Amino acid sequence: MPELWLPGAEIHDLGDHAPTDQQYPPKAIAHITWDRNASAAEPQDWCSYEDLVSYFTGSGAGDAPHLVWDPFSGRTAQLFPADSRSKSLLSPGPSPTRTNRAGRVVIQIEAVFFPYCRHQGAVYPRLVDTPCAGWDRIHAWIASWGVPDTWPMGRPVDFSGRRDEQVWERSGGWYAHAHVPYNDHTDPGSWPEFTGTGSPGTPPSRPAPPAEGTPARYQVSINGLAYGYGAHGYQVTAVGRALVARGYGGHYHSGPGPNWTDADTENYSDYQRSLGYTGGAADGVPGEDSLLRLLGYLPGPRTVSLAHLLAAAHADPPAEQDHRTYGSEVAIVQQALADEGLLEQRWVRGSYGTLTIAAYAAWQRRCGYSGSAADGLPGRDSLQRLGAAGGFEVTS
Repeated sequence: MPELWLPGAEIHDLGDHAPTDQQYPPKAIAHITWDRNASAAEPQDWCSYEDLVSYFTGSGAGDAPHLVWDPFSGRTAQLFPADSRSKSLLSPGPSPTRTNRAGRVVIQIEAVFFPYCRHQGAVYPRLVDTPCAGWDRIHAWIASWGVPDTWPMGRPVDFSGRRDEQVWERSGGWYAHAHVPYNDHTDPGSWPEFTGTGSPGTPPSRPAPPAEGTPARYQVSINGLAYGYGAHGYQVTAVGRALVARGYGGHYHSGPGPNWTDADTENYSDYQRSLGYTGGAADGVPGEDSLLRLLGYLPGPRTVSLAHLLAAAHADPPAEQDHRTYGSEVAIVQQALADEGLLEQRWVRGSYGTLTIAAYAAWQRRCGYSGSAADGLPGRDSLQRLGAAGGFEVTS
């Protein structure tokens, strides 16, 4: 049997152990403490590991996780054994599962972190920008409990939420707090790579640089889609159009289009250098960070959920500028609207704002709808018609 307590952890056993619901597959839940609100313009001092351990062993015991993890030093406190539920998730009456117990194990980790925290004079926008010290030890221990190295709802790359009850009940693996049904938090925003797939917070190693004057000719996979020489698909077109919109399209003689050519590589290299990358990091093949900065979202498979799109259409307009709910799916729809001449290319950014509502209303009118039936909120028929035109599938 694996170790109930993480080797090397500081043990603060809260007692009150309770079994998990064994009919569900094993899970790990990623959280950040997010104990202060900061921004790039106004960073704030990091709250100490000791303060958070004191909170979770005192007045915050009713919300305590299994592990409290300091990503700067690697110190870790454990409050419950692995085979017990912990208490960091909401589990309201309407939920079909007891979320804190919905797995053979449901191991919860709170990283002591908030965006734009200041630690020893340096500011850290994302968890993966920290040293992620001790992550390899935590990951190995959780893997020993049978939690697979997969994110059933996608590795978190921003603070958008995605929740699917069926996936939650059927799939083991790692879940962001933002993925847990009947919860409303959107953390952690990012999380380090699994041990063995690259150093925490950094992209996988790249091939040796090509001979001078020869563009890089290899591919990478990001969020399940290919980028680099020879890659094909809508995501290639999206990158090319975004590069042109940013002023980095000088190597195109035609296009951009769905086939990645040397021109795409050279344009992307120019863009990477504009971000301050040098050497092999500016070879013109995207990494996750630069792609996210270019597009504002990470493209995914060409499937759009009607429920997700409606959620975005209600959540994004009243939120702050460029708020993204299900950004990759919204961007697929936006691109289809742009291809129909109903939305300017520069607004294909993954946020279902007022311009997208107006563009979708125009599409509904083109489909023959009028009045309240052309309000910019997708219906199944109009979305399926747009999917047929734009090359994506519609799910419920």
